[in-house]
Amino acid sequence: MGKVIIVYRHRPLERTNGRRNSSGMRRYLEGLVDEMRAAGIDAGYEGPVVSDDGVNTVSVNGTDVMRILDGLEIRMLDDDDCEPDMPRLVRIGRSDTDWNRDEIEDIPDVLMKNAISKAYADANKDGTL
Repeated sequence: MGKVIIVYRHRPLERTNGRRNSSGMRRYLEGLVDEMRAAGIDAGYEGPVVSDDGVNTVSVNGTDVMRILDGLEIRMLDDDDCEPDMPRLVRIGRSDTDWNRDEIEDIPDVLMKNAISKAYADANKDGTL
């Protein structure tokens, strides 16, 4: 069975970067790991790791989230995807496609979960981890 290991590397100083600051990002990732564990997925969070290169990153099973996302075709649920008699989607705030790719803390939840899902699927397929 595959495993998910999430590592968050961040600058030594606390900054607000879009949706979350680095403390918020750590709590967010720890919450995702807790959700996966509750669902029976072997998951772990390593961190926080302070980065000296000034770049904040998240890696899943050793691969940077941005690199994982570059290899995916993500289709967002649109109002047109709903059944005719079903209520339409209500969107509050920014669109999931509106984010600053230079700040990992700004990544939307749906994109982070897609990256984690891809890494988990690859770990199960390869029999690694």
